[in-house]
Amino acid sequence: METLLHAGSDVTEAVLAAIAHMPTTSLPVLMDDDFARRLTDADFMRVTVLLAQKSYDEGGCPIGAVIIDNATRRILGKGHNTLVQENHPYHHGETSAIRDAGRIDFGRTTLFTSLSPCEICATLLRMRGVSRVVVGDVTNASGTEPLLRDKGIQVDILEDPRGIELYARFRAERPELDLEDWKGLNATREQ
Repeated sequence: METLLHAGSDVTEAVLAAIAHMPTTSLPVLMDDDFARRLTDADFMRVTVLLAQKSYDEGGCPIGAVIIDNATRRILGKGHNTLVQENHPYHHGETSAIRDAGRIDFGRTTLFTSLSPCEICATLLRMRGVSRVVVGDVTNASGTEPLLRDKGIQVDILEDPRGIELYARFRAERPELDLEDWKGLNATREQ
């Protein structure tokens, strides 16, 4: 099958946006294995930020995540926070990406997340055996990185300035939604 993106294709912002917005199951039509192997950690982090922007544009919390196969660098799952959009308290970026990936061996994967995972997402990453987590923003939120490391997960920080700015803007505009996403609706009543 001929794909649009191959070893000689440029990795541009438009290409990364197409990857972010195209359904995961359709990505093999868009890019071949040679192109996937050329994608850097920074490219995958940019895809998570584009997914976070998608959530923000939909009125939700700007957090995105991508799961890749460590050997092939193919995207196996991706998602964004849909707390507001789906009225579900734990459809975080990480859980959405895990749901999108389905029933796979997560021990051979890396999860990229635009923001430091909450305790529930960090626990799920450990339970599923994800081997590596790359965090794009520990400026606006952090704390679970030691927990993940203590459980044997490699954690790398690769802060993306655009993602940091996006989350800071969201937090300033919608502090009650930020609090609800991290601690539940009850926490917003306690203020």
